[in-house]
Parts: sequence; structure tokens; C-alpha cells
Amino acid sequence: MTDNPHPSPTPAQIRRWRKYLADEIAEGAIYRELAARRTGQERQVLLGLADAEARHEAHWRELLGAHARDTRPSVQRMILRLLARNFGSVFVLALAQRAEGDSPYAKDTDATAQMVADEQVHEEVVRALATAGRSRLAGNFRAAVFGANDGLVSNFALVLGIGATGVASSFVLFSGIAGLLAGALSMAAGEFVSVRSQRELLTASRPTQVTLSAAPNLDLEANELVLVYKARGMSDEAAEHRAAERMGLFTCDCDPSLSLHPEVQGEELEQEHEELGSAGGAAISSFLFFASGALVPILPFIFGLSGLPAILLASALVGVALLFTGGVVGLLSGASPLKRGLRQLAIGWGAAAVTYCLGLLFGATAV
Repeated sequence: MTDNPHPSPTPAQIRRWRKYLADEIAEGAIYRELAARRTGQERQVLLGLADAEARHEAHWRELLGAHARDTRPSVQRMILRLLARNFGSVFVLALAQRAEGDSPYAKDTDATAQMVADEQVHEEVVRALATAGRSRLAGNFRAAVFGANDGLVSNFALVLGIGATGVASSFVLFSGIAGLLAGALSMAAGEFVSVRSQRELLTASRPTQVTLSAAPNLDLEANELVLVYKARGMSDEAAEHRAAERMGLFTCDCDPSLSLHPEVQGEELEQEHEELGSAGGAAISSFLFFASGALVPILPFIFGLSGLPAILLASALVGVALLFTGGVVGLLSGASPLKRGLRQLAIGWGAAAVTYCLGLLFGATAV
């Protein structure tokens, strides 16, 4: 039987160790919940993390001895487990990454050096898993969040600026609707032109098959095909080898790395084409995302409120939405959701405050 290194733990130690034990149990459950939704290598990695948490759990159980009992984990772990059980998304991994990075073991002498090292490595493992998830999610979802955020801030600033002048609420509502449509159409047009232009640039860069049709008539002594392949980034040896194959000088070679394969550059460009998506789809998405955000500040006016009550309610609704979008951006970037949410709130309210003050100034001047 192993001797207990802490035969008489203090009440403070018991409370702390029980908290650690509860968190380790919760973290192991989180990783198992996530693993149940994954396959292949990613599943094995998550199960490996769960096994490591089980070893840490055993350490605290040994220290606690007869004092070991199941207690509630921290609120953060409880939320993480709930999310992992019901969603299993990249957001759970992003939060888990932060939880691993905030481990208190480095400052606690009751944790072993191996446990401290484990937690440091776990953060990097979860970071890698979250990064892969962010790559799959970030494109369209990030565009949705940023588009909605742009609509929130721009239309909120417009509505507050117009409302501060003292005009009728119907005029404020009309201005808000006009701002929504103008901004959404502008976003849609800009996204359409951007994606269309990128696709055209990629199309212009895609290698053609002219080398196949031109090869039989080229001068063998001055093989222009070599220049083509050099321009595509091949070495002298690979370019000469590829050109000779194209011209039919031989069909067998001893170096497979130089043999005639599909053009890698063309495949990469085709993949970029697919990732860009269609210009029409991007335009429609941008319109809807911006409009969804721009709708929030005018909701009080749509339902008949006016004056200061409408402005206060619009400010509250926009504030909640800004906290949400900022928190989501924080999760995607691996930063603190609360800090990013508060930063987004400060930016949005700050911009609106400037236009509100200008509205008050112009309203007073007009009077």
C-alpha cells in the first residue's frame, strides 16, 4: 500500500484537492463526449487526453484518501461538458483550450511536475484540434459574424444620430430601413465583385493544355516547353524531363518524382476555386448577414416605440448582440470571449455615441 504523502491534510488542502478532482473528472468526461462525435486520429487524440485526465484524477484521489468524494466541478467545466454532450463543436475545443491554459498546477506544490507538463502539452494538443476546427468553420461563419456586426454598428450609429436630432420616430425608422438596405446592397455588391474578381484571377492563372497540342511541332534543339515548366516553378532537371515526356521522346523513366503527373499547380488553383464559392452565393450571404445585424437597432421603432425609450431599448438590444458577436470572434481566435465581447461593445457603443452627440448638436443648431 502506498504511503500517503499528506497524512493530515488541512481543510484548505481538502477543499482545493476536491475541486481539482471534480475538474479532472469533468475534463475527462468532456474529452470522451467529444471523442464520441469524432472518428479516426482525432478520436484517438481525444481519448488519449481523457486517459491523461484519469491519471490526474487518480493522483488527487490518492492524496485525499478517505476525504475523497465527488463534488461539483467549476461552472466553466460544467458548461463545457453540457456543450460537449449536446454540440461537440469547435467552440467547445476553444473553451477547453483556455481551460487547459489556465491550469493552476504550476503554482501548486501538491501537483507533480509531470502533471504540470501534461497540462502544458494538453493546451497545445487542444489548440491543434481547435485550429483544425476553426479552419473548417472560420470561412463562412466568420463572414456571417463580421457581416452581422457591421450591420449592427453602422445602422445603430445611424439610428442614434438621426434620433438625437429630435425628428419624428417615423423618420428615424425610415432612415434605419434605408441604412439597412443601402448597407446590405453595398456589402452584397462588394462581395460579388470581390469573389468574381478572385475567380477570374485564378482562372487566368490556371495552366492550359497548350503544351500537349504544341509539343509535336516544337524545335527539339530549342525546346520552349522547358521554359514553360521553369516558369511554373520546376527545377532545370524536372523541367527538361517533363518537356521530353511531353514531346514523346520517351515513356519510361527511373525517377518517379519527375514523371508526368497531373499539374499540381492546376489542382491547387481548382481547390482555391472551390473554397471561394460562387459570387452570387457570397453576395446573397453578405446581404442577409448585414441585414440581420442592421435590423436589430430599428426593432423598437418597428414596434411603435419612439424617443428616448426607443433609443435605450435599441442600445440594450445592440449591446447584447455585440457581446455575442464579439464573444464568438474571441472563441474563433482562441482569445477570451468576455474580453472580445466587451471590446466589441465598447467599439459599437463608442461609434454610436459619437453620432448621437453630433445629432444632438445639429438638432440644437436647427432649433
